[in-house]
Order: sequence, then structure tokens, then C-alpha cells
Amino acid sequence: MTAPFAPSALRHGIVVVPEHRWREAAPRWAAAEEMGFDHAWTYDHLVWGGLPNAPVFAFAPTLALASTITSTIGLGVFVASPNFRHPYVLARDAITLDDASAGRFLLGIGAGGDLDSRILGEDRPLRERVDRFHEFTHLLDRLLREDHVDHAGAFYATADARTLPEPVRDRVPLVVAANGPRSVALAAAVGDAWATYGGKGADLDAWFAHVAGLAARFDDACAAAGRSGLPRYLLLDSSPRYALESVELYAEMTGRAAELGFTDVVTHWPRPESPYAGSEGVLEAAAEAVVRRAPSP
Repeated sequence: MTAPFAPSALRHGIVVVPEHRWREAAPRWAAAEEMGFDHAWTYDHLVWGGLPNAPVFAFAPTLALASTITSTIGLGVFVASPNFRHPYVLARDAITLDDASAGRFLLGIGAGGDLDSRILGEDRPLRERVDRFHEFTHLLDRLLREDHVDHAGAFYATADARTLPEPVRDRVPLVVAANGPRSVALAAAVGDAWATYGGKGADLDAWFAHVAGLAARFDDACAAAGRSGLPRYLLLDSSPRYALESVELYAEMTGRAAELGFTDVVTHWPRPESPYAGSEGVLEAAAEAVVRRAPSP
């Protein structure tokens, strides 16, 4: 397979897990820009399953604060979901964050896991959750493009929903996270970009083999939707290895992602313990050796 993007054309992103008070988190957001990352992300959870006993700070205030100490880096949520978000309220947050960041906000959305919804007393089968995500995405898409939006669906309703002020850009980018066939097709048809965590694999080769299958699925979905050239984000750290274990591993994983046609890769800021246990020294070295050599196209 001939990759449409060489490793040198990759864009690099990093997730700052929202577990720290702002005085501790702020230097990380500023450093991500200084190190040359193209985008920086945070989670949107009531409780994150990866750290169920850790603090969790809200994504919208976090990104608004991050916009005041950065000037060029993209700022995104990875990912907002229907588990506790209404599309209209989320669209308001998106428009506000896009304004605060002067057009740097990236809106990642996904069906989400079931932990947040269970906390709110909800228990839906997977098929119903996917159905809800599809309605959520289509309505959110309209709210980011139109004014006076009327909608009456199985899960959501809006009556003459106003969406003023207009976004800073023609469109807040909608990054749709998806792995299953139905949602990958949704990403190809509606999204401005596709994102995947890649699934699971016993080792790195098996994981990348699975990722290759997902990329082929997205290729087919784009062809069916008559679309091409959509950005593709790969979250590296659901693999059996943490990408920032070493500079060499980060270079290998990002190179393999580029060979599969991904335009963007995302890793996590190192933590002192699992998950994402690693060294900030490795992060800085990887930024110098790999990230800074990858100018944004």
C-alpha cells in the first residue's frame, strides 16, 4: 500500500489528562505548544474509567483557560459523547471555545463508554447507544451549520434553536471517533475528520494489523459517501505499548501510522504511574527528534 502521507507530513497531538488543578496543568498546555505539537486534547468525563479514583476537571473551562496561554496549537476534546451532553448545549460550548481560541478548537465526539451514563442512572443496550450517537451527530452537525434548527427525534428535540453568534470559521471541525461499521460510515458521511483508538491486539504488530483493517473500512466508507481527503487521527496509546516509552518507539509508531494513511497521531502526556507511565524527558526528546521534524502541511 502506498501511503498518502509520509511520516514527515504527520501532525502530532498530545492528551493532557484532566486530573490536575490548573496551576499544575497550565505549564503542560503551554509546553505542548512550545515543543511543536500541532494539537493538544483533554477528556470529557464525569469519571474516567482509566483512573476511577482520580479528580476530573471539565473540558470546556480547561480549554478556555488553555486558549489564554497558547496562540497556535489546536485545542480539542477527545471526546464528548451523548452520555451526558445535549447536542445544542455542546454546540454552544463549541462556538464559544472556537471564539476564545480564535478558531483553534477541535470538537471530538464519540458514542462514549457506559461508565458516565451508569453514574447518571442510565442503562442502554449498545445498539440503542449507537442509534443515539447517530442522531446526536446529525443534529450537532446541523447546529454547527445552521440557525433556527427544529428537530424532533427519538432521543433529542430542539424548537427553533438559535446558534448565534456565528463561528469564527465557516465550521468548527467535527472529529468523529468510530470503530464499528455503522459509526465509521457516519464519520465518513458527516465528519470533518475521523478518529480511532485502534482497538486491541496482543502485541504491536497485531494492534497495527487491526488498525489497518479499520483504515480500510474508513476508505470504503469514504468511497461510498463520495468523499476523500478527510483527516484521520490515530490515538496511539490504546496499543499494548505506551508510545512514549522511548523516542525510538514513538518514531516507529508514528511512522507506521503514516504508512497506513493517518494524517494525525495522538499520544498522552507522561504520568508517574500507569496508565501512560513515562518520563517527561522522553517526551521532550521525542518532540525534538520527531515532532519538530514534522511541519504541518
